[in-house]
Amino acid sequence: MATGHTDPHRRARILAAALDLIAEEGVAGVSHRKIAARAGVPLGSMTYHFTGIDELLLEAFTGYADHVAAVFERHLAGAATPAEAREAVTDLIHTLSEGPRRDLILVQELYTLAARREPYRALCARWMRRSRALLETHFPPDTARQLDALIEGFTLHRALDHDPSGRPLTREAVGRVTGRVRRMPTALPQHISVRVLSGIRHVGS
Repeated sequence: MATGHTDPHRRARILAAALDLIAEEGVAGVSHRKIAARAGVPLGSMTYHFTGIDELLLEAFTGYADHVAAVFERHLAGAATPAEAREAVTDLIHTLSEGPRRDLILVQELYTLAARREPYRALCARWMRRSRALLETHFPPDTARQLDALIEGFTLHRALDHDPSGRPLTREAVGRVTGRVRRMPTALPQHISVRVLSGIRHVGS
């Protein structure tokens, strides 16, 4: 079998195998031996390429975060107008929520690690900054922050719902966050309106 020097793709295969196993068994079920078997490499390759399982997992999740960020970039790069940017965000939500279940599981496993361990929290923070920076090419910073949260929430809800909402609702939600769609204020009952106006006049007098 090829050594690490003559098999330049071995490291990438190990990382891909680690992500596949995490999706199937969770982080707790991952070991050097299982990853090596899945990747089809000698067990010694694990310590040749990585100092330990922690380094391997962090690098694997970093690569996955880069992959998702690239999906963001592909969807947003072609938008030339605000309307196109809103539609790109809508497309992005549906692409992510309708994608492989493996991806949904990996995101949740990463968030679980981030809730407990600082290196993964830092990775998630970098990932969020990158996502927001891409959104900020089309929207103001505060709007980009809200959209980033909307994308996360809508993606998760649509992926787990047995009857997920359709594109019109997604488009409406994106429009509300970006200020394109606004709720008309509900008219106050007449007796309340009179009291409010009387109070305003009283305060102003």
